Amino acid sequence: MAEHRNGNAKPSDGKASGAASPYAINLDNFTKRLKTLYSHWKEHSSDLWGSSDALAIPTPPASDDLRYLKSSALNIWLLGYEFPETIMVFMKKQIHFLCSQKKVSLLEVVRKSAKEAVGVEVVMHVKAKNDNGTGLMDAIFRAVHANSTSHDTPVVGHIAREAPEGKLLETWTEKLKNADFQLSDITNGFSDLFAVKDSTELTNVKKAAFLTSSVMKHFVVPKLEKVIDEEKKISHSSLMDDTEKAILEPARVKVKLKAENVDICYPPIFQSGGEFDLRPSASSNDENLYYDSTSVIICAIGSRYNSYCSNVARTFLIDANAMQSKAYEVLLKAHEAAISALKPGNKVGAAYQAALAVVEKDAPDLVSNLTKSAGTGIGLEFRESGLNLNAKNDRVLKAGMVFNVSLGFQNLQTDTNNPKTQKFSVLLADSVIVGEKGPEVVTSISSKAVKDVAYSFNEDDEEEEEEKPKVKPEANGGEAVSSKATLRSDNQEMSKEELRRQHQAELARQKNEETARRLAGGGSGAGDNRGAVKSTGDLVAYKNVNDVPPPKELMIQVDQKNEAILLPIYGSMVPFHVATVKSVSSQQDTNRTCYIRIIFNVPGTPFNPHDSNSVKFQGSIYLKEVSFRSKDPRHISEVVQLIKTLRRQVASRESERAERATLVTQEKLQVAGTRFKPIRLSDLWIRPPFGGRGRKLTGTLEAHTNGFRYSTSRPDERVDIMFGNIKHAFFQPAEKEMITLLHFHLLNHIMVGNRKTKDVQFFVEVMDVVQTLGGGKRSAYDPDEIEEEQRERDRRNKINMDFQNFVNRVNDLWGQPQFKGLDLEFDQPLRELGFHGVPHKASAFIVPTSSCLVELVETPFLVITLSEIEIVNLERVGMGQKNFDMTIVFKDFKRDVLRIDSIPSSSLDGIKEWLDATDLKYYESRLNLNWRPILKTITDDPEKFIEDGGWEFLNLEVSDSDSDNSQESDQGYEPSDVQSDTGSEEEDDDSESLVESEDDEGEDSEEDSEEEQGKTWEELEREASNADREKGDESDSEEERKRRKMKAFGKARARGAPEKRSSGGRGTGGSLPKRHKMR
Repeated sequence: MAEHRNGNAKPSDGKASGAASPYAINLDNFTKRLKTLYSHWKEHSSDLWGSSDALAIPTPPASDDLRYLKSSALNIWLLGYEFPETIMVFMKKQIHFLCSQKKVSLLEVVRKSAKEAVGVEVVMHVKAKNDNGTGLMDAIFRAVHANSTSHDTPVVGHIAREAPEGKLLETWTEKLKNADFQLSDITNGFSDLFAVKDSTELTNVKKAAFLTSSVMKHFVVPKLEKVIDEEKKISHSSLMDDTEKAILEPARVKVKLKAENVDICYPPIFQSGGEFDLRPSASSNDENLYYDSTSVIICAIGSRYNSYCSNVARTFLIDANAMQSKAYEVLLKAHEAAISALKPGNKVGAAYQAALAVVEKDAPDLVSNLTKSAGTGIGLEFRESGLNLNAKNDRVLKAGMVFNVSLGFQNLQTDTNNPKTQKFSVLLADSVIVGEKGPEVVTSISSKAVKDVAYSFNEDDEEEEEEKPKVKPEANGGEAVSSKATLRSDNQEMSKEELRRQHQAELARQKNEETARRLAGGGSGAGDNRGAVKSTGDLVAYKNVNDVPPPKELMIQVDQKNEAILLPIYGSMVPFHVATVKSVSSQQDTNRTCYIRIIFNVPGTPFNPHDSNSVKFQGSIYLKEVSFRSKDPRHISEVVQLIKTLRRQVASRESERAERATLVTQEKLQVAGTRFKPIRLSDLWIRPPFGGRGRKLTGTLEAHTNGFRYSTSRPDERVDIMFGNIKHAFFQPAEKEMITLLHFHLLNHIMVGNRKTKDVQFFVEVMDVVQTLGGGKRSAYDPDEIEEEQRERDRRNKINMDFQNFVNRVNDLWGQPQFKGLDLEFDQPLRELGFHGVPHKASAFIVPTSSCLVELVETPFLVITLSEIEIVNLERVGMGQKNFDMTIVFKDFKRDVLRIDSIPSSSLDGIKEWLDATDLKYYESRLNLNWRPILKTITDDPEKFIEDGGWEFLNLEVSDSDSDNSQESDQGYEPSDVQSDTGSEEEDDDSESLVESEDDEGEDSEEDSEEEQGKTWEELEREASNADREKGDESDSEEERKRRKMKAFGKARARGAPEKRSSGGRGTGGSLPKRHKMR
C-alpha cells in the first residue's frame, strides 16, 4: 500500500500483497458498517436511494491533488483504506468487486463477514493487467439483471457528480449508460449515511481537531506575534508553507499523533491588507503580511486524521478602531449563538437563524455583510452535501453529527487614512460535534476571545490615543476592548528576552503557589532516604564447630563451599564469613617477606552500613583488621585472589537477591495466539546486556496482547515488558548516530539477566565499523567510496523504516480502547533542540522530546520527565564562561538534584527558549549551589520557605538589586535569621557552605577518604618506631588534624568570599534565606 495526497492508504500495484501486506481490514468495523449501509438502503430506498436495485461505486485512480469524493469516502468508511481503480457493486444478495489481483487478495477476508452480517455473497472479478475489463463488466451487468425482481429495467444507483477518471472508469461509465438500466443519483443517500458518526469516527474527528487547534495556538499565533514584534517581512504564501509543515509534523506542536496519519484539509489561508475571501477555496497570495495600525489578519487552517477533517479560523485585530471591534464582538456573539443551536431535534437551519437574530438585534447595518451560511457538515469530506447550515435547510439534527461552524462579515468599510485598512472582513470557524446533551466545540483550545485576538501597538499618536477609549461594543455599552499583548512600548520594542522574562515571572508566581500547596499537603516530607541501606541478614559460615574443616597446617585457608576464610589466630583456625571482609591487600618487602592485610566491616566506621548483625550483637567486640607475614609469596597472592573472587561472587549474589526482593510483582504476559501473529522486530541487541561469559546473541522483540517479549535463541535469555509498566517509550532513528533504537523507561524495576533496571533499550547498529588498510587518502570521486557510502545510506534507511513500521503498528495497538488509560505512544527526540553536556561522566548529546529530556545513546541513560521537574537552575552563567551547568530540581525534594555539566554557552539561548516554551521556570546563578542543605532547609520549614518568597531567592536580578544596600554573604545565600554582624570563626567549621567549592570538596574528601581507609604500611611502621619515645598522647594529633581541616576550610572560604566576616555569635541557621547574594 502507498499513500497519496488524500492521506488515505491504498493498495497499489508494486507493493506488498495479500498475506505479506502489513495492512489489514478491520472486520468488526466492516461488519458493523455493512449492516448500517444495507439497513439504511432498505429503510430509505425510495426517498434517498432512488429505489435502486444495485449501487455502483467506481473509485478513480490515486491523485496528488486535494479532492473529496463520495466513492473514496465510502472506501475508507467501509474498508478503512481507499482502493483506487476499483468498482464496487452492491446488490440485495451479492457484492461485486472488480479490481487487480493484489487488491482482491486484500479483500478476500471480507467474504465470511459479509455473509454473516447481511447474508450477501462476495464475488471477485480479477482484472488482468492488459485487460480493459469489458468482459468482467458484462458479467456484473448480468448479475444485476439476475438479482433484480421488482423492475423489468433494473434501477442502478450511481454518484452522478463524479466524472470518470482513467480508462477503466471511462469504459465502465460508457457501458453503464448504454446498458439496459435506469440510472438514479444516490448522492443524498450517502450524505445521510455518513452524517451521523460512530464512536470511532468521532475519536478521529477529535484528534484532527486537537491537532488543528494546537497548530493555531502553539504555532500560528506565536509565529504572527514574532513577525509583528520584530517587524519582519513575510509573505502570506510563506506563512502557508510553514503552517502546512507544522500540521504534517505534529511533534512540533507537542501533539502525540503519527505523522503518516495526518494531512491538511486545504492549504492554510492567510489574508491581510484589505484583500479578503472568506470561502474555503481561497488561497494565500504572495503579498507580505500587513500589520500596521487598524489592520486585520485572517487565518484559517484545517487538518485531517485518518482522513477525518477538522477546521478552525481566527481573525486577529491590530490596534482595532471602534468599527472593527464592534464587528468582531457581534460576530463572536452570533457565532456562539449558532453553535448553541446545534442540539439534537433542532432543524439544521436553526443555527443560521440564531446567528442572524443576533446580528439583526445588535448590528442591523451588518446583516447584508453576513455570510449566507453558518458552515457545513464535516467528516470524511470537508463539506458534506445536504448539511449546509443555511436558513432553508430543514433536516433534523441528530447526535453524532459534526459541523464546521464558519461565520463571517465580508467587505466591511471603515474610515481610515490607509487604503489597505479601509476594507476588511472578519471570520470565525470551529469544529463542533452534536452531542446528546448539547454541542461540543472540539477546537476550543484555540481561543477566540477578544482579549486573545486584539493586539495594541500603543503608538505615540494623539489621534489614536483619543480614539482608543471608544473602542468598545456600542450595542451593549461594554468596557473598552482589552488587547492580548502590547507588542511595543512607548520607547522601545519589546525584545524576545523581555517577553520571555515576563512569561518567566508569571511562571514563578504559579510555581510558588503550586509548591506551597504541595508542601502544605505533605507532598514532600523532611525525611531523607539517601542513607538507606539494605540489611545483609544473618551471616553464618558454619552452624557448629564440627562443620569447620580440620586444619592441615596453620596457614590462611579459603573455604569456597561455605564462603568462609579460616585465619590462624593463637594456634587455632578461626572462621570469618567472606561478607564481613571489607578489603584485602598484600605487600612484599625487600627481604622477600610478604604481608597480607585484611580489613573487616565493623560498626562505627564511616560509610559502613549498620546491618542487623551490629544491632543484634551490640555488646560484642569486633575485629577491625589483621595482618599476617609469610615467606611464601605465591600462597599469599593466591589467597588474596581467592578472597577477592569469593567476596565479589557473594556480593553479587546478595545484591541480586536483595534487588529481586524489592521488585514490584508484574502481571503475566499474555502471548498472542497463533491466529493473530505478534508484531515482530528481529536481530536486535539489548541494553543492559544479559550476564554470562558466552558469546552475545541478537534477539527478537515481539508485541503481544499486554506486553513485549524479547528473547534470544538461549532459553534463559528472555525479558518481558508489560504495557502497564511502561512510563515512556522512545523511538530514535539513526541520523548522526551509529544506532537506531527503541527505548522503554519503566515505572517499576525489572530484572534483565541479573541486573535490576528501569531502562531497557533495543537497538541495531546501522553501519559497520570498518578500517581502510593502505594509508593513502581516497578520492571523493572514487567509485568504490561512493558505492560504499550509498550502501551505508540504504542500510540505514532500511533499518529506520523497519523500526518505523514496528512503531506505527504498536501505536495502532496502543490506540485500542483497552490501552487508552495508559496513554502510551512512542515519542521521538527533537534533534534540533538538542545540546551537548555531561550528565554523568562523559559528554553526550542531550535531546528534548515532547514530554522528557533524554540521552539514549551513551550509558548510563538519561530520562527526565518534564512534569516531575520543579525548577531548573542554570549555574555558572556569565562572567565570560565558555560553558555553564544545568541543575534540575525535582518536585520530590527527597530526590537528589540532577546536574548536567559543561554545556556550551552557545546553547544557552536555545535552552532558555525551550524551557520557556515548555512552561518550566528557570533561574540563573553565577556559582554552583550546594543543593542538599537547600532542599533540607525547605523540607524542614516549608512555611518559612513560602513566606520568604519561595524560589525567588534564586532570582539573580533581585539579588543584584538588593546587594547595594545589604552586606554580601560568603555563602550561597544568607539565612534570614542570621544577623549581618554575627557568626564566629570558631563555629564556622560546623556550618555548611551552600555554594560549592571544588577546592573545598577536594581537600575535605581527601581527608575523609584517609580516615575511611585503614592505616598505610608507612603509618604502621612510623607508629612502631615512635612507640618507645611517645606515650600515646593523641590530643596533639587530633588538634593538628582539626587545625589542618580549619585551614583548608578557611582557604575555601577566602576564595568564595574575599570580604572577611565580622566576628560574633552564630545564628541558628535553620530557616530558609530570602535571597542569595553572590559577587
